[in-house]
Amino acid sequence: MIAVDNLAVEFSGDTLFSEVSFSINEQDKIALMGKNGAGKSTMMKIIAGVQKPTRGNVRTPKDAVIAYLPQHLLTEDDCTVMEEASKAFAHIFEMRDEMDRLNKELETRTDYESDAYMDIITKVSDLGEKFYAIEDTNYEEEVEKALRGLGFKRTDFKRPTSEFSGGWRMRIELAKILLQKPDLILLDEPTNHVDIESVIWLEDFLLNKAKAVIVISHDKTFIDNITNRTIEVTMGRIYDYKANYSHYLELRADRRAHQIKAYQEQQKFIADNRAFIERFKGTYSKTNQVSSRERMLEKLQIIEIDEIDTSSLKLRFPPAMRSGDYPVKVEELTKMYEDHVVFKDANMSIARGEKVSFVGRNGEGKSTMIKAIMGEIDYEGHCELGHNVKVGYFAQNQAALLDSELTVFQTVDEVAKGDVRTQIKNILGRFMFAGDDIDKKVSVLSGGEKTRLAMVKLLLEPVNLLILDEPTNHLDIKSKDVLKEALQNFDGTLILVSHDRDFLQGLSKKVFEFKEKRVIEHFETIDDFLQRNRIENLKQIDLMA
Repeated sequence: MIAVDNLAVEFSGDTLFSEVSFSINEQDKIALMGKNGAGKSTMMKIIAGVQKPTRGNVRTPKDAVIAYLPQHLLTEDDCTVMEEASKAFAHIFEMRDEMDRLNKELETRTDYESDAYMDIITKVSDLGEKFYAIEDTNYEEEVEKALRGLGFKRTDFKRPTSEFSGGWRMRIELAKILLQKPDLILLDEPTNHVDIESVIWLEDFLLNKAKAVIVISHDKTFIDNITNRTIEVTMGRIYDYKANYSHYLELRADRRAHQIKAYQEQQKFIADNRAFIERFKGTYSKTNQVSSRERMLEKLQIIEIDEIDTSSLKLRFPPAMRSGDYPVKVEELTKMYEDHVVFKDANMSIARGEKVSFVGRNGEGKSTMIKAIMGEIDYEGHCELGHNVKVGYFAQNQAALLDSELTVFQTVDEVAKGDVRTQIKNILGRFMFAGDDIDKKVSVLSGGEKTRLAMVKLLLEPVNLLILDEPTNHLDIKSKDVLKEALQNFDGTLILVSHDRDFLQGLSKKVFEFKEKRVIEHFETIDDFLQRNRIENLKQIDLMA
């Protein structure tokens, strides 16, 4: 058992959290929840041992292994994918090398009766017992299963890590963590850079092979599927629920309702006592009672209500002109990079008002197809936009297209029209821009902040064809709910690429699957496709060699 004991973190006199205590048991699967800035990532770093608290400590059993996957990694580029992932077994190689060194030393020594000689024999024996127990595992096979489960192909194994994007390097690091079989796995937003099939594989691994897990994630389906406990960080303290995320939301709503009731009763109690004090102040016969009530009010601890619920805010895309019957038509489309075929002879017709999903493993051509539709790349075949189509396009690099000299408020105010302009501050607040944040220049924002701002800007533009490529990577759960509701009410045409299953569900009624250089049309909802794909995918994972 790992014990978190009276943790406190303070920055420049401000308290992030204090007197936080909880234990982590062997099979706990914990979702660490709370609004952005509440201290979730800080707490995870402290448990991982990469950051020190102001006060308190984390007590860990001897020899316990804690593995930590942060949101952002700095990886080396001096080896192949297989070599980097195999570093998970570095302790095995070190044990083997140490055994070889000791055995060679025994071969050259002749002091057979000495204590030093016997000590070496004892070390070799102890190491051998540990080594041959581990050796029952075929580490190369384990590395291959992990890498393939996370989306790598066998042809990737010998490629240098320098050829891969940050998201793919994150997968390599995740594979290393999973292969170490640690006592506690700490994952900070692990699904941001993995596709649906890899998320399914990761879920299966965490549920059936991992010991204790703590995860920070904005993917509701992922955390619902893998967790049995939820710890909420809010207003400097924690609430610990023996429940998954969905059940936690119900319990949290009850807690907040009780807080509101208790707060209202306390405010009435305060008002009544203040009225008594004002009425009888200066009355000799009531002096003691007045003084007693004043002291009581001074010592009274005011009940706090957890973060304000702003879920009533709703957004609708502004009306746009009507497009032609088929906003997107693709015929016999082929895209190649030199000798590499991304997809071949792809066909699709997307009718006005249809909401469709592009799904498939990373690298199968989803984003490439979107670039072809947008006219950003060359291709063979035919691809065109229909009559009167006004496109709203959210690319994965959308943040780079913002004007860096404008403030956050000015960026949104530029595109907002009509009554919605009176709600700009509220809208920005739902996307985690609060207080002085709205006056910051775009140039000083982080990559995640720029992405969220680009999404707000898109929500306020009048379009009739929306193309969204991984729009939820930097959105919290509430922001995603605002976006999803706006998309459900959007009366135009939607093309959506996303790995977030909860976000996808209920949004599209047709699926284009990118697989093995083909684009396959499925006339089924994304919910039906994901359910069928989950079953088939897990069967394939079991058969991986």
